[in-house]
Amino acid sequence: MQTLLITLGVLIGIILLIVLYVIGVYNQLIQLKNRFVNAFSQIDVQLQRRYDLIPNLVETAKGYMKYEQETLTKIIDARNTAKAAASTTAAKPDDNESMQKLISAESTLTSSMGKFFALAENYPDLKANQTMQQLMEELSSTENKVSFARQSYNDAVMVYNTYRSQFPSNMVAGMFGFSLATNFEVSKPEAKEAVKVSFT
Repeated sequence: MQTLLITLGVLIGIILLIVLYVIGVYNQLIQLKNRFVNAFSQIDVQLQRRYDLIPNLVETAKGYMKYEQETLTKIIDARNTAKAAASTTAAKPDDNESMQKLISAESTLTSSMGKFFALAENYPDLKANQTMQQLMEELSSTENKVSFARQSYNDAVMVYNTYRSQFPSNMVAGMFGFSLATNFEVSKPEAKEAVKVSFT
């Protein structure tokens, strides 16, 4: 009888340790997930700022770039698509599908902006416009902030994904539906650079 109680006590102790370990891993996964979700919110703030600047930039350029209306329309369309994708992703940054849509939309927007800047070089009066210069300066600053925020987010995702993939925490992650998170990386090589702005 005493041996049975000792065995039962040991089994209960082992089960308790396993339960405590699972709780600890679960809490760590939640903490790491919250870090990358918070890091995405920093990206979202900067993206929203950029989305707000782009219409002003296009509106300022309209008077000077009368023959480039198609390019300006494409920028606004790309901006609207990216803004909608960012809103969806901001609601659930751990959703890989919405993150992929955002990455694609951001790549398209960055490409459109690159074409706009290349065309704008052909309009000296536009380059000399003080409003345009201020908008370009703000946009350049925002692009830098987006890059820093994206790096911080990707670092947080890497820590989460590493912990989530390690044994035995990967078993706990699988039990509770913690999937791998997606890095926020632009898919076009030319878009990896911050938008180059030179209107001086």
